[in-house]
Amino acid sequence: MRSAHGYHRVMADLATHWDEVYATKREDAVSWYQRMPTTSLRLLGRWAPPPASVIDVGAGQSRLVDVLLDHGWGDITLVDLSSEALRSVRERLGVGASGVEMITCDICLWTPHRVFDAWHDRAVLHFLATQEDRDRYVATATKAVAPSGVLVLGTFASDGPSQCSGLPVVRYEAPDIAAAFGPGFALVHHERESHVTPSGATQSFVWTVLRRADDSSAGRTRRSSSVA
Repeated sequence: MRSAHGYHRVMADLATHWDEVYATKREDAVSWYQRMPTTSLRLLGRWAPPPASVIDVGAGQSRLVDVLLDHGWGDITLVDLSSEALRSVRERLGVGASGVEMITCDICLWTPHRVFDAWHDRAVLHFLATQEDRDRYVATATKAVAPSGVLVLGTFASDGPSQCSGLPVVRYEAPDIAAAFGPGFALVHHERESHVTPSGATQSFVWTVLRRADDSSAGRTRRSSSVA
């Protein structure tokens, strides 16, 4: 296990990495760019329609927040390790940014100040290379998602890229995601997506929707975990 000092040093290096990416590359030049986040919008619309509260983890410069605002969502929180990415989004939204909370932090160390109806992530989980980081992520999501709320997760599939932006990634299929979040969350939907990058390459993603256990089930899970 890494020391706290070592962990913070690694995360500071990653923050610098992502700040440089967002400061030096055009929004539509990065491989993960989507002009319209169709899959995210459809899944959130089905499983957490307005007026559901949404937290977008690893939001980067994604256009999802713009689209959610246009389609009636009004309680939106963006979280990213890069202050540069969130600054760019704030400038793009203009006056619309006043109704969006933006938080610069390491999601694995963040303590949520409230709960949300939906947690969306198309950018973070597959970058968490160690079990320690994945456990931290699951713990944070469990605290942040309201009972009966949902996780909407897009990750590289098993036949997807092995790295992104020069960093290694972990590839998943739906059963892997279900196992990582169980028993506090139940898998309710999964699908695959072929994302075409601005350069014309195709990347395989797997999307999963997991529903958080209600209060009584969550309580049993916590008690079981404390005994193990």
